[in-house]
Amino acid sequence: MIALAYLAALLVPLGCMALLDARFRLVLWADARRGALVLALGVVFFLLWDVAAIAAGFYHRGESEAMTGIMLAPELPLEELVFVTFLCYLTLVLHGLVLLLLRSRRTTTAEVG
Repeated sequence: MIALAYLAALLVPLGCMALLDARFRLVLWADARRGALVLALGVVFFLLWDVAAIAAGFYHRGESEAMTGIMLAPELPLEELVFVTFLCYLTLVLHGLVLLLLRSRRTTTAEVG
């Protein structure tokens, strides 16, 4: 069970972000195709970055009982894919929230003025 701790620690907040996204229609629920494309491009970019770092010898997988041990490639654990997805999705959700706040602020200012 401990071997799934890190993966679960990534998947739970990822699911919470999906709920936030669905509630406010920020990324995937605003435009599923565009959101998925941008998310996929971000994930691919960072995975290529990881692969380049691994090839250059800068990156090595950590040893922890909290990791599943599932490797996608040499020195590239499953948790790295989930983390990169989490990071990209978090950025997109935060961007969507900022845009939503700015739009609501403009609406409030227009109503008052």
